[in-house]
Amino acid sequence: MTFNFFLPDNGDVKNIHLSLIDQSQNKKYTFRTSLRITPDQWDAQKQRPCNIYLKKFKRLNRKLDKIKLQVTEHILFKRDLHKIPLQRELSKEIKEVCINKEKQLPENALLRFMENYISFRKDIICHSTYKRYKVFLRLLERFEGYATQRLYVDTINSHFITEFIKFGREEKYSDNTLYRTIHFVKTILNFAERRGIRTNIREIEIRREKQQKTMTTLNEEEISTIKKTKVPNDLQAAKDWLLISCYTGQRFSDFITFDQEKLITINEKTCVKFIQQKTKKEIILPLHPIVMNILKRNQNSFPKTMDIQQYNKEIRLVAKVAELNCTIKGKKRIGHRVEELILEKWQLLSSHIGRRSFASNFYGKIPTPLLMEATGHSSEHMFLKYINPANNERIMSLSSYFESK
Repeated sequence: MTFNFFLPDNGDVKNIHLSLIDQSQNKKYTFRTSLRITPDQWDAQKQRPCNIYLKKFKRLNRKLDKIKLQVTEHILFKRDLHKIPLQRELSKEIKEVCINKEKQLPENALLRFMENYISFRKDIICHSTYKRYKVFLRLLERFEGYATQRLYVDTINSHFITEFIKFGREEKYSDNTLYRTIHFVKTILNFAERRGIRTNIREIEIRREKQQKTMTTLNEEEISTIKKTKVPNDLQAAKDWLLISCYTGQRFSDFITFDQEKLITINEKTCVKFIQQKTKKEIILPLHPIVMNILKRNQNSFPKTMDIQQYNKEIRLVAKVAELNCTIKGKKRIGHRVEELILEKWQLLSSHIGRRSFASNFYGKIPTPLLMEATGHSSEHMFLKYINPANNERIMSLSSYFESK
């Protein structure tokens, strides 16, 4: 079957039309849907809104995918009965999608199992993990629309992986997103097997070429440069928070909530006590002298809070004032995708750089179990993902160690 969504010639805001050719019956259908869009927001080549990441167009694009899927399933159902589907039957299917009349997913549908799994885990996972699961779900919804085929847990095999990666690369998703989604599908297949459904999970092998790690961190010299740099008053809070993050190793969601109530004293040492939002772990962290100096300068208080968008914008300006302008390779979001680019270092700063810098700068100087206790990592494998492999200071420390022997 061939689907072609298009806009008519007349009018400013147009109803999306559908031309459908069923080659097996040598039959052509044409429909006028109730879905509307302006020509300047329509991508005629891809037959969808130009920007499918805007909320309203994301919903519209999901409906276009569902139309393809439900119409195809109805035609195949009629074909099994040796009948030709009527125009009004297909129009009814399209209308139900357009008015948000949801059909219950088939019992063995992958998306149904995904929804059940996410619902089952919702109360025991953190919000960021829940959001990531929903991203996987929406991505597989889009793939079903692309393939015009529903996925079932008992029929998914290695062919699915090949087609899904092909789809993902056409849509310019990162390999990381694609392979994490495939691993989530394997999790769902295991979930199905525990409920007595036989799957092909043992036949599915995922081979992935190891990619060179690209990570942006601040070394101790660069952090010292930022510390010594005078910045305008409106950037001082961002500068202070950046230094705090580099010497506490915490995520933005945790360090931005630091306040006087979280400070405790243990054996005359000032510590911050808090529960990590992502891991729900209680962390007690002794404060570095540089952090203590920031508190003293702020009348024994932490800097004023800010949202993550403001923080990311302002720490880049702080680094620019500090002249961190060497060119390096790094990953930066361009539009809706992350790309690897050659940029000046200040352009690559983001909220996670302090956590990565903390792990990289203190790795090898402080016992790894103590560092993991500070960052809240449960395994050394996960902790080591934060270590920048190109850390010249560690290399020179190793060289000095060799020369001393």
